[in-house]
Amino acid sequence: MPRPISGRIITMRLPLSKDNFATIISVYAPTMTNPDENKETFYNRLASVLSGIPRTDKLLLIRDLNARIGRENDKWPLVMGKHGIGKCNSNGELLMALCSEFELIVTNTMFKQKDERKTTCMHPCSRHWHMIDFIITRYRDKMDIHSTRAMRGANCWTDHQMLRSKVRFRIQQKHNRQGTSKLTKLNTAKLSSISHRESFEQEMDNALANGRRRKTQHQTRNGQFCSRSYTTQPRHILASQTETTRTGSTPTTRNYRLL
Repeated sequence: MPRPISGRIITMRLPLSKDNFATIISVYAPTMTNPDENKETFYNRLASVLSGIPRTDKLLLIRDLNARIGRENDKWPLVMGKHGIGKCNSNGELLMALCSEFELIVTNTMFKQKDERKTTCMHPCSRHWHMIDFIITRYRDKMDIHSTRAMRGANCWTDHQMLRSKVRFRIQQKHNRQGTSKLTKLNTAKLSSISHRESFEQEMDNALANGRRRKTQHQTRNGQFCSRSYTTQPRHILASQTETTRTGSTPTTRNYRLL
């Protein structure tokens, strides 16, 4: 369920699989005309929310940040792509600093497309279009985002254009490898006991004798039956415990479309 943090921040945590989650943070940042104290309070609260999100969660920071980040990514190469627009303002600097602190990237700037598909709001006085709405994710998960673009013509009953992102989460799921087998550990310390050592020697002699008879009868090659006999039959004498082979992981995907 959505969890309101303040009048400007709301979060929601969605399950993707048994042990994987995605956290979505929707925000409405203060505009340029707001006092600096309001902006500082907002970004401090947002930083506190980001700090509380588990590192394993997929993360999407979305909606109206009221910031212009510009097109020059030389200062923030890991925070924004090469396809921004316009110039950066003071709110943009605050947003870039936050993204840099939490290793986030602005997905709007990752894709080469027409300017009309980047901008989301028109300034009422200058009548210029600007990019002030964003979809932001972790830098490590940037390959999960396949596109982010403004949807011109969508009737949203607002002066902002709809921003759509195609997301395909990659999820690591653990499972047992095919053909796993139990491995037996041998407790060689038992050989210090005379009774155990004599029993082991007797079992080895019997196994070797059986192996020679099988080799003669079946004419196996490379001593297959012989080696298998004397390595497996006496094993129970020294057995202490068993363990399974380690598990592996393979990526699975979940497809989502964020509007």
